[in-house]
Amino acid sequence: MPITYEPIATTTLGSTATNLSLTSISGTFTDLILVIRASVDSDGDLRYRINGDTGSNYSGTILWGTGSTAGTTRVSNQTSGITNAYGGFTTTLGGSVQILQFLNYSNTTTYKTILSRTNAAGSGVDATVGLWRSTSAITSIDIGKNSGMGGTFQVGSTFTLYGIKAA
Repeated sequence: MPITYEPIATTTLGSTATNLSLTSISGTFTDLILVIRASVDSDGDLRYRINGDTGSNYSGTILWGTGSTAGTTRVSNQTSGITNAYGGFTTTLGGSVQILQFLNYSNTTTYKTILSRTNAAGSGVDATVGLWRSTSAITSIDIGKNSGMGGTFQVGSTFTLYGIKAA
């Protein structure tokens, strides 16, 4: 069965930003893919919040590797979702790419699963499976850096959201 990726929104920062909000997300797709090519003011993890939820409703398992070391980290009851523990963003534009997939995001009977992959040049790679414990359809996603959603994305950072429709 063929799958079609449809661009929904692209944002390229013309000035620094502490976070990015993707809002008014339509429920017409099967999954969402968010591709982030960003640089930041300091290395750190990417965090996300769904529908503005700041409750302790996020958990995840992170697998990471550097080429010489590998490990795993588990987090639960977090106030934001995490995509990586080791690679993180870099201070060099294009030095890392993060891809998040929000599975079955418009379903209103199941919790939401988020898969992510990070490739950070010179640091390592990460794969994360996250869970948002809510049956609400995803209509907005806030992206920030580190546990407090702080930090600064630099000029030129690009965020592209795609919808996937199963044919």
